[in-house]
Amino acid sequence: MWPNLQVLKRSRTVHLLFAITFFTSGIIVNILQCFLYLTVRPVSKYVYRKINWYLCATLYAQLVFMGDWWSGSEILIYIDKDDYDRYWGKEHAYCVMNHTYEIDWLIGWMLCDRIRLLGNCKAYAKKVIQYMPVLGWAWKFSEFVFLERSFDKDREVINRQITELADHPDPIWLLLFPEGTRFTVEKHKASEQFARERNLPELKYHLQPRTRGFIASLPSMKGKVPAIYDILLAFKEDVHDKPTMTTLLFGKPVVAHMYMKRIPMEDVPSTEAEQEKFLRDMFVGKDKLKDSFVRTGDFFTLSGVKRITPIKTKRRFHIVVNMIVWTIVILCPSIYYLVTLFSSGKMMYVTIAIGILMLFSGLLSKTIGMSKISSGSSYGKESTPKKTH
Repeated sequence: MWPNLQVLKRSRTVHLLFAITFFTSGIIVNILQCFLYLTVRPVSKYVYRKINWYLCATLYAQLVFMGDWWSGSEILIYIDKDDYDRYWGKEHAYCVMNHTYEIDWLIGWMLCDRIRLLGNCKAYAKKVIQYMPVLGWAWKFSEFVFLERSFDKDREVINRQITELADHPDPIWLLLFPEGTRFTVEKHKASEQFARERNLPELKYHLQPRTRGFIASLPSMKGKVPAIYDILLAFKEDVHDKPTMTTLLFGKPVVAHMYMKRIPMEDVPSTEAEQEKFLRDMFVGKDKLKDSFVRTGDFFTLSGVKRITPIKTKRRFHIVVNMIVWTIVILCPSIYYLVTLFSSGKMMYVTIAIGILMLFSGLLSKTIGMSKISSGSSYGKESTPKKTH
């Protein structure tokens, strides 16, 4: 039975069925979001956001299923137990996280689902993403903060969107990757050259954080977002299966180690110069934790940070139910019509069926390709900002 299951997980046909289910259900969700955005939101933003929570959750949950149940991956959270019980999933939070892995965003979604926050995961994202069907459109209707990487234009967008998000009726997590792009050796060299030229603390495992977006977000959060969550995600480097979308798609588990620290917003300095130093010091702390983790397999042995016993959160079974429902709703009619086209004996219909399958196969390959570090943006490779705040 077990070997047969492994064969199933490696099957390209099964992967294609995943793609058909996810992208088709995503378009359905997008259409519903658009309709509600045009009809319900002008009347009641509160009701719109409540409904949109479930629409986002049912879409994201299909990817969470791949991490939680299909691959059987685990998350170990290193966090103060009292803070976890008192605050996690119960308040607005500004999450500041390293951007190192292909699946760091998905690990965040898996955690958010386990604390019943999946539908209200928000993030800063490149403006071009909002034009992409399924996830891009879903994020646009969910009030993500889309940036052009032109600070003069982005400052106004940040202030407006943060003010909107802070008024949400339910807790939200707003995720920021201050490094701006995923870590690569090439980008790290440019980043450290920038640090040496400006006498900034050098980082071994992270890119220098871009401070202006972080600082610009803080005024609009005052009195509305009670805390910043300092988050470091790490995976053991001596394992065979690397933390990638392909690994999860083929049903291979990974173990994520996530250090999280709650910082009350009143502990954040008030001036921009101090806020820049605050963020840079945060990344120096992340670097020490990561250095200890890489060298010893433990965050605390060499970092000087007080040891915390990890919490192993439980995956939720409703993710499986959500996946089963969408699979039945999408695949039953899809397979019926594809079989009808193939069995028609008419070249035009067969060509249409082949075209449909190629379309979904291409969408799957493109999505996985976009997540790869090697396909990341060139942001930070050749140039660095002339101002740090």
